[in-house]
Amino acid sequence: MRVVAAFLVNTLCNFAIGLLVAKFLGPEEFGRFAVALAVGMVLQTGLFEWIRQSAIRFYSERSRVERPEMRSTLDLSFAAIAAVVALAAVAAMLAGLDLPLSNALIGLGVAVSITNGLFDFNTAMVRARFDDVLYGRLVLTKNIVALFVTAGGAYLFHSATMALLGVCVSMAGSVLVFRKTLSDSSARPSLAHRDIAWQCFLYAAPIIVANLLYLAMPLVNRALVARWYGFAETGQYSLAYDIGTRVVAAIGSALDVLLFQLAVRADEKHGADEGRDQVSRNMAVIFAILAPACAGGWLTLPSIEQLVVPFEFRGPFLQYFSILLPGHLAFGLLCFAVTPVFLIGKRTPPMIVASVCACLADAALVAILPREATNLAMAQSGAMIVGLVTLVGYAAFTGARLPAARDILITVVGCGAMILALLPLRAAEPGILILMTQIIAGLAIYGAFIAAFDIAGLRGVTFGVARSLRAKMA
Repeated sequence: MRVVAAFLVNTLCNFAIGLLVAKFLGPEEFGRFAVALAVGMVLQTGLFEWIRQSAIRFYSERSRVERPEMRSTLDLSFAAIAAVVALAAVAAMLAGLDLPLSNALIGLGVAVSITNGLFDFNTAMVRARFDDVLYGRLVLTKNIVALFVTAGGAYLFHSATMALLGVCVSMAGSVLVFRKTLSDSSARPSLAHRDIAWQCFLYAAPIIVANLLYLAMPLVNRALVARWYGFAETGQYSLAYDIGTRVVAAIGSALDVLLFQLAVRADEKHGADEGRDQVSRNMAVIFAILAPACAGGWLTLPSIEQLVVPFEFRGPFLQYFSILLPGHLAFGLLCFAVTPVFLIGKRTPPMIVASVCACLADAALVAILPREATNLAMAQSGAMIVGLVTLVGYAAFTGARLPAARDILITVVGCGAMILALLPLRAAEPGILILMTQIIAGLAIYGAFIAAFDIAGLRGVTFGVARSLRAKMA
């Protein structure tokens, strides 16, 4: 449970730092920051994601001892790609290409891809070893540094360039602080093997293609907003998109970081059938937590906007966030609930099918809907829903073990009851009192469903955590 707590802390920190950066930069400069950051994320996914995915699937405490060549291969692969990317970025900047962003922002976007890739790679290996303490220290250090150098840079210089530099420093700095603990003395460059790298790449290649397509959609949509309405509107769109994505991804990752490793361990120790059964149980748990979290986010959105969103972003934030939220939920379920069905079975090509369908849906909706910035958000949200439906349909058609219909139905009913009960409060004057009332009432209503119907086995987990906390306090 420590790793879940670390993820929740990371969520709150990312949320706070993102809002501070937006406040200090303002809509226009934040628009540049967001686009450059999105470019970095696309590069990171295309170049380094296969290394992270391979670490999650194939690296463990057992392989650390018995197969040091796996770690050696992944380490050397990352270093080689990072060196090539850095040289290519320098060459591109010296070539004087006419790009929408300045050379400084392009260069820092590339630097973000490398430093964030390094951080994610190391946290993936820590996850795979179930080293919760080290994981928590890494995340805490990164966020402390980011608060001072990323948010601080935005405050002092009001510059997207300085904020991006802070992102790079926080990611790389946290890894450097724990470099001795993160290193593996048995993993030497001489043990790296080309065949291992190729096998890892083939396993992850469909994941990379799918993720690149999913990342390309919001990047293209932001570019269209910038072209048609300017960087200020891009900043408005980006804050709502980024905050929603981070919150849903953090909740999903907090669950996935524990649940998928349990599936990998079950597959490794007890066979493929037990691994698939664990994934099926995981799907029900993730849906039972993500769905009410998103419903609660929508119900409390007016108060959240009033209390924490910078003044310059209010109004558009609520509008964009409400439109994008169904897509955020769909993408969270797609990534953390349905995708593991294919990862555990090492059958990743279907992910490309779903991402292509999502991209086609996005393009069709952009073409059909009137040219308005909010309709670009609607296209984005609709595309993610299409991607989720496609992947679930593919899984069902191929005989994958899906969660019990009872758990899905009761989750939907519980969310519906919570929305109906709290909807009048959404129209009330926003503020801290309304927000706390909504949170407490929402937890009570949905908690009652968990206690009564044991949705996805969460009743036992909840009571177990409560007993553990009481024991520690005593």
